[in-house]
Amino acid sequence: MSAKHPIIAITGSSGAGTTTVMRSFQHIFRRERIQAQIIEGDSFHRYNRAEMREEMKRREQEGSATFSHFGPEANLLEELEGVFRAYGATGVGKARKYIHDDGEAAQFGVPPGQFTEWKDMPAGSDLLFYEGLHGGYADARIDVASQVDLLVGVVPIINLEWIQKLHRDQVQRGYSQEAVMDTILRRMPDYVHHITPQFSRTHVNFQRVPTVDTSNPFIAKDIPSLDESMVVIRFADPHGIDFPYLLSMLHDSWMTRPNTLVVPGGKMGLAMQLIFTPMILRLMDIKRRAG
Repeated sequence: MSAKHPIIAITGSSGAGTTTVMRSFQHIFRRERIQAQIIEGDSFHRYNRAEMREEMKRREQEGSATFSHFGPEANLLEELEGVFRAYGATGVGKARKYIHDDGEAAQFGVPPGQFTEWKDMPAGSDLLFYEGLHGGYADARIDVASQVDLLVGVVPIINLEWIQKLHRDQVQRGYSQEAVMDTILRRMPDYVHHITPQFSRTHVNFQRVPTVDTSNPFIAKDIPSLDESMVVIRFADPHGIDFPYLLSMLHDSWMTRPNTLVVPGGKMGLAMQLIFTPMILRLMDIKRRAG
């Protein structure tokens, strides 16, 4: 953690909706004129797309069917901690980008499924913003979470998470339902051991809970909308959170525990704006005082 060079991390599994949360933060950065250095968790994968397929085949031949991007072996988590540590100390560090599709390939001149070269971050950013799978990761040797000043978990209930992943991978990426189900099953051990524990280290968790039947996520034709959901917001430390203000601003919201607020799904974006704007401005004030 750093007073001069704060770090914000959004962590959640594939299909959790972290990209939507990232957009809310980008709105805050733009409105408050905050220059954020953004890095994506995908850029810390150990293997490019072709290498990952080969490594998965090799592991399956050796009898392991659970190797996945969720686990530490498929990622450069020591390097991620190092980048966070370097940025916290100096305000700069090394970064690269994973190229997801043809649009990014045209922009960066690198084929889809590959990485750009590691480059120095430009100096002068106000904070570092990370979105990915491992912003709150920690084990006996690596502690990414300890470097983060504001750690946010995005955790829809598991059936909703699966529906979102099935919809994205089938509709946007052309995968069969069987292929997506195989991926979900392969990732489950790493999800339990390496993704879920991060949500006990977060400062704030957002958990979307649908109010429609998602009992069988594998037959769902549509993703439940925000208006068909509630969002459970849990604060690790409720001290300093102005709950009366939030309740007055977020119509039809209520508290279920001293550190837990429930809001209608359609108010999730507004809730993020109201909750995170003062937190970010506080980080910026601390940064100015430390400078």
